[in-house]
Amino acid sequence: MTIESRRTPDARFVGLPDYPFEPHYLAIDAGDGEGTKLRVHYVDEWPGEDASGETVLLLHGEPTWSYLYRHVIPPLVAAGHRCVAPDLVGFGKSDKPRNRFDYTYQAHVEWLSETVFDQLDLHDVTMVCHDWGGLLGLRLLADHPDRFSRVVATSTSLPTGDQDLGSTLSVWLQLSQRANPFSAGAVVERGAVTKLDPAVKAAYDAPFPDESYLQGARQFPLLVPLTPYDEASEPNRRAWSALRTLAVPLLYAHAEHDWGVGDGRAALRDGVPGAREVIIEQAGHFVQEDRSAEVAEVIEGFIRDTARG
Repeated sequence: MTIESRRTPDARFVGLPDYPFEPHYLAIDAGDGEGTKLRVHYVDEWPGEDASGETVLLLHGEPTWSYLYRHVIPPLVAAGHRCVAPDLVGFGKSDKPRNRFDYTYQAHVEWLSETVFDQLDLHDVTMVCHDWGGLLGLRLLADHPDRFSRVVATSTSLPTGDQDLGSTLSVWLQLSQRANPFSAGAVVERGAVTKLDPAVKAAYDAPFPDESYLQGARQFPLLVPLTPYDEASEPNRRAWSALRTLAVPLLYAHAEHDWGVGDGRAALRDGVPGAREVIIEQAGHFVQEDRSAEVAEVIEGFIRDTARG
């Protein structure tokens, strides 16, 4: 069946605070067998042609978009790194399929893979993955470890349905389905230590003019594997088989007051060979809102510490 999508009007993104980045777009295969294309938006900030830094791939999660990294990108670019921050399908300035059942875990993996590998052809990637950005990005890492130089994970995990994910997820599952209206800005503020400026909350709500644009945000929480028999359980187990032998350096940047990942932090810290951990104090689940400067410093420090030669 043909995937039909909506596109948030550009006017919704005019004048957002601290988001001066030029938009970039590419078209990916929707995967419906009908040749349908989805437009994906990404930020692509370069330090200059003579820079010798790394390519940093910044992956957001639920229900945010590349706006999450607006204060992380400038210091990394100033340090000489190229920063690429795509909006996942269904979020930000990217197209948003109308039917929530078009959003599957595997579809998201394939959409992201085509974006960063087939289209942008990224290599030697420093991946920064937050929330669902980790649930997707870690799958890419397991499948294509040769594309990555290092990983910084924040507020994320890779569940298989074989573990109890805790009561916090149960609350979020109910809230994400029953909230009316659903406000991404309110979700971010609830998960941050910092009280957000109303204009920042509005920026997180900007991609979703009404309920018809929210199908991806509503569906994402339901895609987390909760039982051993969920659609993504076995693919995630296979991914873990690769991650447990990973030679790519991984740092888990744990927000002191993160409520959103349960034992996922320990699973990554203890399950990936040589994984490191740093704690970012006075920060919640949306650590980029609470401590953006510290996040950028952690990323830059890890790049320096693990640089080849």
